[in-house]
Amino acid sequence: MRALFGLSLLSVAFAIRPGFPYGSTKVRGVNLGGWLVLEPWITPSIFDNTGDPNIVDEWTFGERQPKEIAKATLTKHWDTFITEADFAAIKAAGLNHVRLPIGYWAFEVGPGEPYISGQLPYLSKAIQWATNQGLKLIIDLHGAPGSQNGYDNSGRRIPYPTWHTNNTNVQRTSNVIKTIANMVKDNTANVPIIEALNEPAGYFGPDVLAVTRQYWYDSFGNVRYPYGSSRQSDTVLMIHDAFQPLSYWNGVLTYPAYEGVAMDTHIYTIFNVTEVQMSQQEHINLVCSKRNSLATFNLWTIVGEWTPAMTDCAKYINGRGRGARYDGTHPDTSTRVGSCNGWSGSASTFSSSYKTFLRKFWEAQVSSYEQGQGWIQWTWKTEAGAAEEWSYKSGLANGWIPSDPANRIYPNVCG
Repeated sequence: MRALFGLSLLSVAFAIRPGFPYGSTKVRGVNLGGWLVLEPWITPSIFDNTGDPNIVDEWTFGERQPKEIAKATLTKHWDTFITEADFAAIKAAGLNHVRLPIGYWAFEVGPGEPYISGQLPYLSKAIQWATNQGLKLIIDLHGAPGSQNGYDNSGRRIPYPTWHTNNTNVQRTSNVIKTIANMVKDNTANVPIIEALNEPAGYFGPDVLAVTRQYWYDSFGNVRYPYGSSRQSDTVLMIHDAFQPLSYWNGVLTYPAYEGVAMDTHIYTIFNVTEVQMSQQEHINLVCSKRNSLATFNLWTIVGEWTPAMTDCAKYINGRGRGARYDGTHPDTSTRVGSCNGWSGSASTFSSSYKTFLRKFWEAQVSSYEQGQGWIQWTWKTEAGAAEEWSYKSGLANGWIPSDPANRIYPNVCG
């Protein structure tokens, strides 16, 4: 399909022409995590300063404190956490894409939903800043009504996601995608991709997967046909693998019946006991083993989230009030690998050997993921002193990420 798609771009009169040469130039980018969708581990002080340990996500942030206080805190955060200076620094680091998570509540808040809206002016700013800096912006719908995965990064931390259980939830989500598609349909030079939904939790079973699959097909129509006619846009639809092997999606939205579709897969090696018990070399071997599946899958495949972190030691990474598997404080396990000291927090506490590993692991992932269409690291920045092993900005400042992503000191790290 990859070759056929390339041929279609050259020979079919009305083939999609996105604002980036997907298929021939690698995606190298970062996520703007924790900006327009709060995550406790990225900005822990915002949650700690509430004084309420039951504020664990953006839903409870609006629900458990006065609206005017929540809105003032969020507005200050939106104004300061990401600015055009960040976009300029991202461009200077040799990157070409920015993925911007945003929640459905930026577009509409339903009855009884405590979310604070006001994010849309910042989305508009982000589009302008990306345009000014020559970066490509991916708009990523990160949270859906009912939550598509139950994670705090969906806006609502709950034991079981309910997005897929209610057709109204799904229709509301589709309506948001239609709104986004209409916003950017004539600006694909700067906003070439819309991601219809981040991380639907397919591991909960066939009910989730059936709804997700149909939603991807519906989203194709919403993103690729936003003009109310047979006219197509040049906007690429990005879908997520729903935590399934890429092979699960074989034949879904593929050329020639469909064109202009990319697959987002997220590769983390720290979110179960087996992974946090791995040696440094085993972490590297695992990411290197992804090369073939990324290279051969029949959609443009981008690793849209990943990290050089090798533990789950970051404060609140598993949710506010929950510990880490690595040190045995997570509620799901009593297994302990070791102390979390020195593995997370401020980069000033990292040993030189740990920074060497972070560089090697970073290069292993970049090398592996460029066997596909490319990569978008999670995340650009964290609050000072918080989870800096995850921060691209801190990696640049502290030497485990090169100022030019093509520079490698371990070019054969994957063999």
